[in-house]
Amino acid sequence: MTYPDLTQRPPRSARTRLGGFVILPRILDKCRAFLNDKNGEYHYACPLDQRFFAFTGIDPEALKAEVAKGLGDAALLTWIQANAPIQRADHDIEAWSRFRETSAPGDNGSRNYISGAIEQAGGAEREDLATWFEWLDYDDYMSFGGV
Repeated sequence: MTYPDLTQRPPRSARTRLGGFVILPRILDKCRAFLNDKNGEYHYACPLDQRFFAFTGIDPEALKAEVAKGLGDAALLTWIQANAPIQRADHDIEAWSRFRETSAPGDNGSRNYISGAIEQAGGAEREDLATWFEWLDYDDYMSFGGV
């Protein structure tokens, strides 16, 4: 198993899906990097990751233990499907993933945080960044030298 070096490149986009779940591939990248001390400024089990853990009921520490075994994405998905305390139908996973993809900051504090972060990253003119995922993709891009 290769471990991503998140000091050199970002994790996969939160939009990338595994088993229909958005966020999951990003979680796995961050966990693998954390286990190899190559997570840089990325945090495993951050508030965004917690959305996945709450939806599935998977314990972040239990998943980390499975990732530490060197399993690939497919094997980890199989483990999640077998061990999730909250079993979800495919249509529920699809609806949740679509909702997460379109979620935007819903309170003034979150909107101010995102606006400030976009401005700090040099994107003050970027009025197209409305959702959390759009912000993450932009932040990942800018953090590694994007223009």
